[in-house]
Amino acid sequence: MVLVQVTWSDGESEPIAEGVTIEDVLRARFGKRHKCVAAKMDGVQVGLSTQIRHDVELEPIEADSDDGEHIIRHSCAHLLAQAVTELFPDAKPTIGPATEHGFYYDFDMEPISDEDLRRIEKRMKEIVRSNIPIAREEHSDTSLKNLFRHNQFKIEIINNRLEAGDGSTIYRQDDFYDLCLGPHVPRTSALQHFRLMSSSQAYWRADSTRERLVRIHGLAYASKERLKSRILLLEEAKKRDHRRLGRDLELFHIDEKVGQGLILWTPRGSILRQELQNFISYHLQRQGYKQVFTPHIGKLNLYRTSGHFPYYQDSQYPPLIERDLMAKLADEGCTCGELSNRMESGNIEGYLLKPMNCPHHVQLYSSKARSYRDLPLRLAEFGTVYRWEQSGEISGMTRVRGFTQDDAHLFVTEEQIAGELHGCIELVEHIFSTLGMTDYRVRVGLRDSDSSKYVGESDKWDKAENACVRAAEGLGVSFSREPGEAAFYGPKIDFVVRDVIGREWQLGTVQVDYNLPDRFDLTYIGKDGGKHRPVMIHRAPFGSLERFCGVLIEHFEGKFPTWLSPTQVHILTISEKHKKSARSLLEFLENKGFRVELDDTDATIGKKIRTHRAMRPAYILVLGDDEIENKTVSVRNRLGKQESGIPLDRFVELLEEEIKSKEINQTLVQSQE
Repeated sequence: MVLVQVTWSDGESEPIAEGVTIEDVLRARFGKRHKCVAAKMDGVQVGLSTQIRHDVELEPIEADSDDGEHIIRHSCAHLLAQAVTELFPDAKPTIGPATEHGFYYDFDMEPISDEDLRRIEKRMKEIVRSNIPIAREEHSDTSLKNLFRHNQFKIEIINNRLEAGDGSTIYRQDDFYDLCLGPHVPRTSALQHFRLMSSSQAYWRADSTRERLVRIHGLAYASKERLKSRILLLEEAKKRDHRRLGRDLELFHIDEKVGQGLILWTPRGSILRQELQNFISYHLQRQGYKQVFTPHIGKLNLYRTSGHFPYYQDSQYPPLIERDLMAKLADEGCTCGELSNRMESGNIEGYLLKPMNCPHHVQLYSSKARSYRDLPLRLAEFGTVYRWEQSGEISGMTRVRGFTQDDAHLFVTEEQIAGELHGCIELVEHIFSTLGMTDYRVRVGLRDSDSSKYVGESDKWDKAENACVRAAEGLGVSFSREPGEAAFYGPKIDFVVRDVIGREWQLGTVQVDYNLPDRFDLTYIGKDGGKHRPVMIHRAPFGSLERFCGVLIEHFEGKFPTWLSPTQVHILTISEKHKKSARSLLEFLENKGFRVELDDTDATIGKKIRTHRAMRPAYILVLGDDEIENKTVSVRNRLGKQESGIPLDRFVELLEEEIKSKEINQTLVQSQE
């Protein structure tokens, strides 16, 4: 018997017989009930049926590890494909990857119903109970193409794989088999904890000109508890969905006649937006920013100089060509392809809906000679920009085609970078603290040395990256360095906020840029009388008002702090005889600066309360005989707590203090009726 040496990840080693499987070795070491679904052999993930034929380093992959759950999810995608093809023999599987929390598989088939989804999940569970072995097979190119000869999608994948040299393997479970490099769990019984969630439309290769497919989504975890926890979180997220709440609370509207991804702010939503703008404007003034306004459009040559065009034209709206020039080109027989090439080369001028504000702010800086005494120059703008997002990626307010950034650009000397970065970060931290969004992480986006997307000199990149890292170190919180996440012109500090149900959102950002000042030849006169190059700092604490408001809606579930609430007080009358007093109270509170609504209809007070609670005002005042006679108010907060007999003047005093302090939690009404 030939022996080979197995070295475990903990450093221990032992001899084993050549040719035994990893499964055999794991059972011998950990027993039959080990929780491993695969292993790393010499650093490469392999299935448990893999035979060991030489000395190896072996690291078990347990089901509840990140790698283990990824393998479970990938195996569940195959399980799904097996169930679908058994129930719908004409369905053609295409691709089925694992995702962060589950899996999906795309099929060429007719759309399915919720009832079909339940049938498929039932069949998947039957296959799991059957405990079918999952085996890896190697095939020749010819054999592989013969196996999938009736599925043009798999043939296309096979041809692409052969060109890339990715090998020719399948995984088989019973009569079902699928292309895959693996590894997978050893048997279907390892796939106990999954749930099919929905079906949607997809396109082959994400190309809307190709075949339309049915995508089936599912969740999968190593344990029942983790699956249940994720389902509960998704249910909570559904309750908080800003698209539904935005409609129900009348905050914004999206209309196909206007266009996808273009937000119409309602009067109520505009209050939320304006309050946020007022809040940050106060702090901008405190920090010495100057407010500017720039057009929504600019010449193509401006963006050629900045580098945004043509390098990022896929995420921009198509350029606009002057009418006379377009007519002339049409008469000359210029094709669309020729027009595009001539615009890219700079032979044709046009205009572009601005994808970002920085080139416009650069031109404001260069509009006159600058001295070191002018620096730092801090220019701020609530500037609307436009990006061409794919239709399938647009989502409510969080992924849009037109959005307003709380944008600012600081033109500074090198010596001022550290201090100005500190001021930018202080502003971001203050915003998050005020809004109760204190659970966040920081990442420093650095360039990827292997990428060609970055512009500028290496030594200047080094300076900018070092400045960002030093600023992040000064935060007093842990941060990550992430190569490849820099903007094309400079590194950045991103703030990734975790909301109340654990989801992460990238919001505030601060960027250091040596390159745009070079590209636009910006200068200032230094103390020595010579010309020097300023450095730019790009800064947007909210990121975009649309996205930030969408996140706030979900974070607060539409129950905004009183200072942000579109309506702060709703007055409800008990009967018709209280109308006159209610109108006087409305006028009194509005004169105090509160946002107030009055309901003096003939509906019952119970119905009024139910109706108005759904609109989530900060407080509801119920007005009846006692309140009018004693000049008091009966106050109900969002939690349903109510307190009667509060003197009106005292109510006003407390409400003013709550708004002024921007208190997150409601301070009025502490007792339960």
